[in-house]
Amino acid sequence: MNHEVEILYVEDDLADIELTLAAMRRSKMANTIHIAHDGVEALDFLFCRGPYAAREFFTPRFVLLDLKLPKVNGMEVLRAIRNDPRTALVPVVIMTSSREQRDMIDSYRLHVNSYVQKPVDFEIFQQIVQQLGLYWLIVNQPAPAKTSSTA
Repeated sequence: MNHEVEILYVEDDLADIELTLAAMRRSKMANTIHIAHDGVEALDFLFCRGPYAAREFFTPRFVLLDLKLPKVNGMEVLRAIRNDPRTALVPVVIMTSSREQRDMIDSYRLHVNSYVQKPVDFEIFQQIVQQLGLYWLIVNQPAPAKTSSTA
């Protein structure tokens, strides 16, 4: 039985959430998504803490992560994901409005898998979201769930 969340979407902007969900519905991916509205909620969900303490631990197929988040910013969420052996190999895609070169460099230093700047155009935004979902859920081969610590 596959009850797992395939996409953890970490975003605080309600308009971006709606646009993303609309694009994912078009590609029939919306039922596999969990939305976290800030960095604390994202980490609580991933690591089964706080309101998610009763959740069985499993990792999503990929994390779609904004950088500009309340409570804990996206860079800190990425750092926490990469520092925990249970989540270190989960693909993380930054999707942000940030045009700062420093954000891009810092993200890649923390081993982000992809960095996407949010387009302003509605149609292009939806196309990018659909392409990201299809790539990370269909095309990409994820790391095996059980990996050797010596690999």
